[in-house]
Amino acid sequence: MLLNKTIPAAYIFHKVKSEVLYVLIVSIAVLLLTDKYQELIPEMPLTIPAFIGTAISILLSFKLSQSYDRWWEARKVWGSIVNDSRSFVIQLHSLTAKGNDAVIKKIAFRQIAWCYCLGQSIRGLNPTENLESHISAEEIEAIKLHNNKSLALLQLHGQDIKELKEKNQLDIFSQIQLDNTLVRLCDAQGKCERIKTTVFPVTYRLFLHFIIYLFVVTLSIALKDIAGYFEIPLLLLISIPFFLLEKTAKHMQDPFENKPTDTAVTAIARTIEINIKQLLKETKTPQPHQPGKFYLT
Repeated sequence: MLLNKTIPAAYIFHKVKSEVLYVLIVSIAVLLLTDKYQELIPEMPLTIPAFIGTAISILLSFKLSQSYDRWWEARKVWGSIVNDSRSFVIQLHSLTAKGNDAVIKKIAFRQIAWCYCLGQSIRGLNPTENLESHISAEEIEAIKLHNNKSLALLQLHGQDIKELKEKNQLDIFSQIQLDNTLVRLCDAQGKCERIKTTVFPVTYRLFLHFIIYLFVVTLSIALKDIAGYFEIPLLLLISIPFFLLEKTAKHMQDPFENKPTDTAVTAIARTIEINIKQLLKETKTPQPHQPGKFYLT
């Protein structure tokens, strides 16, 4: 997640370096053609590139809006995970009979592991990485048999809750309350997986790029009376903001790709870990996840 800090110019340029090169090639080619075949190329009124630029602005506005909706949905889902993780541990403390501190701690630490596991999984990383400090080796081996490691951890939650009920450490009402929290956690996981696997139409991006290049060509022809040493930098300065906005929308539409623009799932999982360990009165709690130079993972 990008922070309210100065973003390095190198990072910004890296996002559009290929587009800048293409615009440079196109603008030079159009400049050479208009100089060599000036009598064959008709006059291009500025209203035509102005109309195309307006169309690009509308398309970019729509894409930015839709992309932000996906990013914001992802952030709301992880906000609900924070709330339900806290509630889950508080319910375990308040609803189970006395003498079950060891079981509560095991389930609470497993919930921490689930948060990290889910974050790693939806980013396409190793979902069992660094889970050994939260769950036992037996549980790690058990979830390795599942394709969906996060779901397997929720199943272990359900089995422990069932066992507490069978041992009369939970009444039926308390079991229902804990099961409802598990259902909400499972629902949040499903929403994350839906966002991850639902692809934003690729053709939209291709068409938008084509229209931007068309805008560059028409504007270059319309400005053919301007000296090339001024025209080419002007075309670059005008087109770069379009490409930057399009790149911003592209990154925001995929909030779980392990990029600086991601939803900060690792930092959120660390916050959950701190909260849960403090609820358990653990003496050793980690520090909040520290950001990079200008973003938080």
